[in-house]
Amino acid sequence: MEQGGISILVVSGALERLQMAAMVASVGAVSGNAVTVFLSMNALPYFLKGSVAAAPPEGPFGELMAGKNVPAFRTLFEQAVELGDAKLHPCSMAMDVLGIAQDTLLPHLGAPLGLTKFLHDARHTQVWSF
Repeated sequence: MEQGGISILVVSGALERLQMAAMVASVGAVSGNAVTVFLSMNALPYFLKGSVAAAPPEGPFGELMAGKNVPAFRTLFEQAVELGDAKLHPCSMAMDVLGIAQDTLLPHLGAPLGLTKFLHDARHTQVWSF
């Protein structure tokens, strides 16, 4: 990733964290930044084809979002890829642990990455963790 980009590490399956990660990715990408998102652990199952599972809220804000016209985190991540320079990568270790095959992931996700490669590529970027 080029200097000045944004790298986002997403490991939580909580609605508020997924939502904020998606907002940072989409706003960053449409603002002209190169964005790399690394999806791992509890976040990864929400990016399977056909998944309609709702992420559980951590607190009252997540519950409030359900009743408002807030774009879904999956939609925001997809828009970041389609409208800007964002790349979403599943964590190869999490895929192995969870038994996830690459062809079961949403089509806008890129090739699996290991944490070592993600961190190496992120060394000159802003790094956000959710």
